Amino acid sequence: MTTKTIVLIEQERGKVKPPSLHAITAARQLGGDHVLLLLGHNLDEMAKSIVAFGASAVLIADDVSLAEPLADRYARVIADAFQKTGATTLVATASTFSKDILPRVAALLDAPMLTDVLGIEEKNGATCYRRPIHAGSILATVQLSGERRVLSFRASAFAAPAAGTAPSPIERLEFDAAALPNGMQFVSREERVSDRPDLTEARVVIGGGRPLKEKQIFDRLVGGLADALGGAIGATRAAVDTGLAPNDCQIGQTGKVIAPELYIALGISGAIQHLAGIKDSRVIVAINKDPDAPIFQVANYGLVGDLHQIVPQLIEAIGQRSR
Repeated sequence: MTTKTIVLIEQERGKVKPPSLHAITAARQLGGDHVLLLLGHNLDEMAKSIVAFGASAVLIADDVSLAEPLADRYARVIADAFQKTGATTLVATASTFSKDILPRVAALLDAPMLTDVLGIEEKNGATCYRRPIHAGSILATVQLSGERRVLSFRASAFAAPAAGTAPSPIERLEFDAAALPNGMQFVSREERVSDRPDLTEARVVIGGGRPLKEKQIFDRLVGGLADALGGAIGATRAAVDTGLAPNDCQIGQTGKVIAPELYIALGISGAIQHLAGIKDSRVIVAINKDPDAPIFQVANYGLVGDLHQIVPQLIEAIGQRSR
């Protein structure tokens, strides 16, 4: 089997992560055929769930040694798949998962890599890629030399792929599990259990900043409004660093990039690092007592006032309408 592009699909706890499917849209824009690559253990049902996206094949690397996403093992198997299929391009959605693994794959392939690609365009007969630099304040257009390349695409910049085509065949990638690296060992997994939607997949996100001061206040206002609207909670890096919210809630250049239908910023000034993570939101609402806060320059709606008074009123009003 030969192909032009391999699309790395991310899975967790037995389910494919929807944002990783957005890389299929990017692969389609690159042109040529593509295969979907899924790594892990007991993958048959997951593979069946992604056969309708028009790929030449769904390639699975299924072994108990890949049950956990250990970067050194995954990188070796992905590089092996790249070689065996004769691919020239490896693509994935930008995530913690791909940030850990793709640089290792690029090193094994001796191939250039670009991260957080926002767009693809043709210039003078060459394929170029747009990506943010300087915390998203500038967009750079980059052209890569050589035939091979490794790319990660920002999910918020590419739509989810439409399904409905003829099912792709499922093929197994043969590899020597005993020869995989053993430099890393899985020890344990700690997960924060929550009834709220995943931050990167939620339609509504409520973000909180350091002015909330105490974790109890953060939970009551940010968490309360999120629960009233059926949304997820997010936070600035300053809020995370001061212990108001856990690390997996951080939004921004050094956190998660989100693109919800509605983002409500509570007590967030709008530092450029945070704006880099929310600028793709469809509607941004800012509540801040400082009328000169930079967040108001990007917000669709702004409310100047004391969030400690405004947010409880919002939660009460939403509760009354839902009764």
